[in-house]
Amino acid sequence: MKLNMLKGLAFCAVLALVAVVTQSFSEIEEQDNPWVVPEKFLNMDNPISGQLGLGKDMYSLHCKSCHGKEGLGDGPKAEKLDTPSGDFTEEEFHAQSDGSLFYKTWIGRDDMPAFDKKMSQTEAWAVVNYMRTFE
Repeated sequence: MKLNMLKGLAFCAVLALVAVVTQSFSEIEEQDNPWVVPEKFLNMDNPISGQLGLGKDMYSLHCKSCHGKEGLGDGPKAEKLDTPSGDFTEEEFHAQSDGSLFYKTWIGRDDMPAFDKKMSQTEAWAVVNYMRTFE
């Protein structure tokens, strides 16, 4: 009985180690491949204010499946992605300019699809405004 318990504990320890190593590689990959936003977008002002209802509707339709209902990056499709879907409640996210968030939403890269053909610019800016509400 004690041998089985020790084997179970060892197995749990190995699983925990694998999880830590996997997370570390994911963070290293993200640091090695930063998302470079052109200066034109970095300094771009958001041309709309509010429109949170529109932003929420577009987010629910296009973003929630990966980024989650509360923007935690825990949507049902998130586990299937090769890159982390991000946590919109983090300070690092909120430190980005609206133009940077618009660019990332509009142009996309890797697992993040471009939405320039799926929503209008006004809708994309409304999504930026809505993402700003996540805390």
